[in-house]
Amino acid sequence: MQFTIDSEQETDGRWIAEVCELPGVLAYGHTRDDAIAHAQALALRVLADRLEHGEAIATWMQISFAAAA
Repeated sequence: MQFTIDSEQETDGRWIAEVCELPGVLAYGHTRDDAIAHAQALALRVLADRLEHGEAIATWMQISFAAAA
């Protein structure tokens, strides 16, 4: 699975990062890297929750993240 992360700086200086393929998975950070790291961690939590509740196929998968251009 490849996930795309969009990020942008808010007017107040904070950064927000969103995992495009997982609706609602977005996070803030003081820097762009912080926001991306928080969004990646949240995405992994969402995937783990889906696996635990049978909402995803329980097979080994390769997960990668790419910053949107």
